[in-house]
Amino acid sequence: MALTLCHSGCFRPRHWWTEALRGPRRVLAGMLALASLAGCAVGPDFKPPELPAVAGYLPGHDRQAGRIFVPGGDIPARWWEAFRSRHLNELIQSGIAHNADLQAAEAAVRVAQANALAERGSLFPQVAANWNSSPQKTPIAALQSNAANNAETYALHTGQVTVAYVLDAWGGTRRQIETLEAQAEALAFQREAVYLTLTSNIALAAIQEASLRGQIAATRRLIGLQSRLLENLRRQHNLGQIGMQDVLVQETAEAQARMLLPPLQRQLDQQRHLLAVLTGRFPSEEMVATFELGSFRLPRRLPLSLPADLVCQRPDVRAAEANVHAANAQVGVAIANRLPQITLSGNDGSTALAITKLFSTGTNGWLMAANVVQPVFDGGTLRHKQQAAEEAWMQSVQQYRSVVLTAFQNVADTLRALQADARALSAATAAEQAAQRSFDLVRRQLERGQVSLPILLGAQQAYLQTSLARVQAEAARLADTVALFQALGGGWWNRWEATIMASE
Repeated sequence: MALTLCHSGCFRPRHWWTEALRGPRRVLAGMLALASLAGCAVGPDFKPPELPAVAGYLPGHDRQAGRIFVPGGDIPARWWEAFRSRHLNELIQSGIAHNADLQAAEAAVRVAQANALAERGSLFPQVAANWNSSPQKTPIAALQSNAANNAETYALHTGQVTVAYVLDAWGGTRRQIETLEAQAEALAFQREAVYLTLTSNIALAAIQEASLRGQIAATRRLIGLQSRLLENLRRQHNLGQIGMQDVLVQETAEAQARMLLPPLQRQLDQQRHLLAVLTGRFPSEEMVATFELGSFRLPRRLPLSLPADLVCQRPDVRAAEANVHAANAQVGVAIANRLPQITLSGNDGSTALAITKLFSTGTNGWLMAANVVQPVFDGGTLRHKQQAAEEAWMQSVQQYRSVVLTAFQNVADTLRALQADARALSAATAAEQAAQRSFDLVRRQLERGQVSLPILLGAQQAYLQTSLARVQAEAARLADTVALFQALGGGWWNRWEATIMASE
């Protein structure tokens, strides 16, 4: 803002740029008219990859052990609620709110979106206003003064507006914007992948904690039985019915069972630490919630997305598709760089010896210029950059194909695992029940002196192993159910805020 002296001698503000813009308005109008003549962007237009031509994930039927897969079933956004565990729901919500990796992924999306919006500014003329005031003295004896009144000391005041515009005649700038928007989209889907991984890891860590608690409980249950048996053996030894060797053998068996507890407790503590970190806490911060296998309910009906829907649901597949889009647009950028680059520029302003004389008659000056640069010889640099962009696009296409194949492999592996889990759990439960009956029978026979101690030791070991196997099989079935939800994409598309973000 400049100050001009009014007739009353006071200073009032004068918006000199309103007058200075009269010339650049004409320049700007001409530049926009030329911009409207820009043709379509060079380079290939992006086309989404074709859907895989497969009808299923596995041969055969997807029904086993009373659980039904629903082909084409939709996955809820809060899929973990299917396990009906209040503590798990609360823990996952805490992780979503406080996990550092998820917050970093969200920030990365915002950075990419801001960069894409910043690049859009290149489509418009760049207008700048500047002011310059330069007092100076001219040696009259040697030179003639630049001032009209030939004054030795004077000041030049210049107010100027400049306009510059790089004409996007070949669409190179638009292709670059397309690249950045595709990269922002890829990061948005990577954020969804982090979200899905986080929620799955919390659920899996909670299930593993429950498994460890179950294994500890089974081990302690056996130790309790062994302790009671040891008391009976000591009593029989005191009565002279058995030798000390039998007592020592049972003491060794009990001690060996107790040796299993510290490693299990260490793993349990590590799972608690993992859950704390996943939910944004320090390991020293105590969590109230604890998990047992009975804390979870196995869903009886599981959604099974159609193969054609899987590529639209998996965040990693959608991120790979966005990377193909970005690489495709870079081919257009490389082609445009080999074509003539047109730059338009202009300025309009006023120069006067006094501020009050700015923009008066005879003080205005303007300039309009156009510059066209056509690369003639660069040693093949631009040609090879275009070739590199084309090869990078081909690379992204093959990477997309690899991600799709891996996605189908994940689903197929999980379905097979769930089928095997049902059989394993049924066998482990039957084995545990048989081992328990055998142990009880041998224990009673030993008390009556009908069997030897080594037979009892074998029954004890079988009972412990089958109890641990049953707990692990039950936990594995729960974990593979979580893996299925994860393999199918996790239902992010049913969260309205994620849908809006991904469509930006």
